[in-house]
Amino acid sequence: MSENIIPEENKNVLSDVAEVSGTPAEQPVETPVETVEEAPAAVPEAAPEEAPAEEIVETAEEAADEPAAQKADSLADKSLAELSDLFGKLKESAERMSRSKEAEAIKSAFYRLLGKLKGESGVAESEETSQNNPFDAVEQNFKAMYADYKKERAEFNRQQDAQREENLAKKQAIIAELKAIVEGQEDVSAQFPAFRELQNRWREAGPVPATAFRDLNDTYQFYVEKFYDMVKINRDLRDLDFRKNLEAKEAFCEAAEKLAENENVVSAFHELQKLHEQWKEFGPVAKEKREDIWNRFKAATAVINKRYQAHFEGLKEQQADNLEKKTALCERTEEIVARECKSSGDWNAASKEIEEIQAAWRRIGYATKKDNQKIYDRFRAACDAFYSRKREFYSGIKDNMNENLDKKMDLIAQAEALKASTEWKKATDQFIALQKQWKEIGAVPRKKSEALWKRFRAACDEFFAARDAHAGGGNDFYGNLKAKRALIDEVKAYASAGDAAADEEAMNAFNERWNAIGHVPFKEKDNVNRAFRDAMQEKFPSFTAQRSAPSRPGKAPRSPKDILIDKYNKLQQNITTYENNIGFFSASKNSEPLIRQMEERIEEAKAELKELEAQIRQAEEGEA
Repeated sequence: MSENIIPEENKNVLSDVAEVSGTPAEQPVETPVETVEEAPAAVPEAAPEEAPAEEIVETAEEAADEPAAQKADSLADKSLAELSDLFGKLKESAERMSRSKEAEAIKSAFYRLLGKLKGESGVAESEETSQNNPFDAVEQNFKAMYADYKKERAEFNRQQDAQREENLAKKQAIIAELKAIVEGQEDVSAQFPAFRELQNRWREAGPVPATAFRDLNDTYQFYVEKFYDMVKINRDLRDLDFRKNLEAKEAFCEAAEKLAENENVVSAFHELQKLHEQWKEFGPVAKEKREDIWNRFKAATAVINKRYQAHFEGLKEQQADNLEKKTALCERTEEIVARECKSSGDWNAASKEIEEIQAAWRRIGYATKKDNQKIYDRFRAACDAFYSRKREFYSGIKDNMNENLDKKMDLIAQAEALKASTEWKKATDQFIALQKQWKEIGAVPRKKSEALWKRFRAACDEFFAARDAHAGGGNDFYGNLKAKRALIDEVKAYASAGDAAADEEAMNAFNERWNAIGHVPFKEKDNVNRAFRDAMQEKFPSFTAQRSAPSRPGKAPRSPKDILIDKYNKLQQNITTYENNIGFFSASKNSEPLIRQMEERIEEAKAELKELEAQIRQAEEGEA
C-alpha cells in the first residue's frame, strides 16, 4: 500500500485489520485494470480474496489492434465512395464516440486505396486541382468529414477527462467523510446508515483518471476495512452487510463462470475486466467464506485467462506465417521491378502481376507487431519503384505522342485547305497521300485522338462527296442520304386509322418516294436500306422490300449508251470508295494484306474504266 496515502499513525494497525478482515496485511488490495502493458499472466494460486488483478491485464496491441485488424480486413474491397459513405454513417451514428478505432480503420483504408489509385493513374503528389486530380472531390469531402469528427472527438475526450477529474474530487471527498467516521469518537454503530450512503455514493461516482485509481482505491479499501474490523459495530448489521456482499460476489462468480463458456474469447476477457472492477466496489464477506468465494471467482478467471492466452499464442503463430507470406510477395514484386520491360505489352503484363500480388497481400492478415510496419514499408517501396519506372516509360511515349499530335495537326490543316479544290484528279492524289501519311504517324494522346480523327475524316469526306457529286452528274449522295433518313422518320411516325385500303395506298406511296430518291454514299447504303425495310415492315406487315429498280412508266427503254454510262459512274464511285478507305487502314502488319488487296482492286477498276470509255465513244459514234 502506498505510503503517501495511508496516514503514518495508522500503519501500526494493519496487522489488526488483517486479523479481523481475513486479508493478510502484506497482501495488497486488488488493483484496477486501467492500463494494458503485458500479456495475461496466470492467476496466483495462493492469493486471498483481495488479490491483485494484474493477471488479467492485456497488452495494448492485443486490446486495441485486434478489432481494428478485423475491421481493416473487411474494408479491403471497398471503393473510395463506399469508404466515404461508411465514414459518413459512422459520423452520424449515436455511438460514434465509442467507435474511434473503427473510424481510424476506415480512414486508413481510404488513404491506402487513394494512394494506390493515385499511383496507378499517375497523379503526382503536387497536383492539387481537380483538373489534374480526379480524386480531389472525394478526398476533400472525406477530409472535411474526418476533421469534423476529430474536432468532436477531441471535445468528447476533453469532457470525459473533466468528468473523471470531477469524479476524483467526489471520491476524495467521500474518503475524507469516511475517514472522519472511522476516526471519530462516536459510536460507529450509529454511523452505519451514513457509511452505507457513502458506499452507494462511491459506486455511483464513476471512473477517475487512471493515474489516481490505485492509490484512491487502496485508501478507500483501507478505511472500509478499518470501519468493519477496527471498531465495535453492531454484529447484526455487520452480518447483514456481509450477506449482501456475499450475494453480490456470488453473482459475479456466476457471471464469470458463464463467460468462460463464451466462444468470443476477446469479448469474454473484456467483460471479465468489468467484473473485477465491480468486485472491488463491494466490501468483504464473512471471514469463514472469504477464501472460498475468492477461489471460486479466481477459478473462473483462470479459465478465461488461459483461453485468452491461447488465443493470442495462436494469433502470434498466424502472424508469423503472415510475415513469411508477405516476405515472399515482396520478393516477387522486387523481381518484377528488376525485370526489363521494353514495350507497352510488357508493362501491361507486369502491371497485371503487380495487381494480383497486391490483391494477395490484402487477403493476408497482419504480421507480428515488430515486423508489420517494416514488411509493409518494403512492399510499398517495391510497388512505388515499379510504378515510378512505368511512369518514366510512358513519359517518353507521351513526348512522342505530342510530336505525332503536331504532325497530324499539320495534315488536318492541309486537308482542310484542299477540301474545296475542284482539280479532282490532282486533289484526289493529294488526299490519298495525306491519308497514307496519317496512317504512318504513330499514336497521339487518347483524349485528343477521336477529335483529330473526326476533323481529318470530315475534310476528306467533304472533298470526296463533292467529287462524287461532280462525277455522278450532280447526284448529291449525302443529300439523298438525308432525304431517305427523313422518309424513314415519316414511316415510323405513320399512324394507321384501321383502313386497310388507306394503309395499302400509304405503303405504296412511301415505297415510290423511296425509289425516287437517288443513290447514297456506298458505305451507308446497307444501313439505310435496312432501316427503311424494318420501319415499313413494322407499320405495314404485308410490305416486302422492293430490291429491283423502280419502274419507268411512260418512258422509253434505256439505251446501251445510258447503261454503259451508269456502269461507268458506279465503277468510278467504287474506285473513290476504295481510295478513300485505304488511307485509314492501320499501319500494323495484320492490315498489310488487306491494303494490297484494295490496291489491286483499284488497278483492276481503273483498267475497266478505260474499256468503258472506249465502249461509250463507240456507242456515241453509232448514234451519230
